[in-house]
Amino acid sequence: MLPAVRLISEAAELAARQHSGMARKGRGNEPYINHLAEVAKLLATATDGGDAELVAAGWLHDVIEDTDTTRQELAQKFSDRVASLVVECTDDMSLPKAERRRRQVVDAPKKSASARLIKIADKISNVGARIHSGPTAEERDDLADYAGWAEQVVAGCRGGNVWLDTTFDNMVRQARASL
Repeated sequence: MLPAVRLISEAAELAARQHSGMARKGRGNEPYINHLAEVAKLLATATDGGDAELVAAGWLHDVIEDTDTTRQELAQKFSDRVASLVVECTDDMSLPKAERRRRQVVDAPKKSASARLIKIADKISNVGARIHSGPTAEERDDLADYAGWAEQVVAGCRGGNVWLDTTFDNMVRQARASL
């Protein structure tokens, strides 16, 4: 296995390369890599830097879903654990959005403890990206809808890290206050 710093650096580089040119929803066309960096940072903070494979998987959590990267490539380049965590966090994009959302709620409690942490960090980042000063009616509706759904997903992920649970709760409070 790669040394921790190299593992995380290579995951960040692959995430940046594979998501090049992609923009994030919310925050005015912010580069998508910023979302991946935020998720990885949340995981590094939550674990006090003690789980390099988790942080690497945070960088890569959307790479199978959004690009042509495969599980096999991730396992070969990083580790079987990193690849497995990314697969656990990957939505089946062939399904309609409503079904993907339903499955996230139903499947959340069945995920590994590490995948549940990634899901919480992902939802923290995504709720935060939807908070705007002076939101339009459409932005308010999107934030309220997303935050409500994210709460359902995170309900099945709680208990693995108090700091992430609290950070999520604070982000949702901030989101509701902005409405």
